[in-house]
Amino acid sequence: MSKPNYYYKQSAVIPYRYTNDKLEILLITSRKRKRWIIPKGIIEPNLTPQESALKEAIEEAGVKGKVYKELYGSYEFLKWGNTCEVKVYLMKVDKELDKWMEDFRERKWVSIARADELIDQPELNKLVKKIPKYLGLK
Repeated sequence: MSKPNYYYKQSAVIPYRYTNDKLEILLITSRKRKRWIIPKGIIEPNLTPQESALKEAIEEAGVKGKVYKELYGSYEFLKWGNTCEVKVYLMKVDKELDKWMEDFRERKWVSIARADELIDQPELNKLVKKIPKYLGLK
């Protein structure tokens, strides 16, 4: 089942917020296997990676906010018989929607430590663990 080349170029956001001065990130469940993941998808041909990542955050997680311009990191995974490269951006959330396109997905705000326990993608875990340092936190 071959896909067009652009399907293998994806972007994602790690949505974050502060609650009582504690950093939290937002995880969502995957469509089929209900694993904990971050919002991500194919970079639409007419959008920048950041715009596409924001679109995924709105559609998959029901959150809006400011996506950082600079690339935070990347990781790869296998899908459709090929390797997908995912560009990851941070997004400071300023609004949570009550209803969103894919509201069948669960969403959960968690600490970095809890995210590390829930996410089963080692490359993504490495990126998540670096967030506090990247944001200048202790």
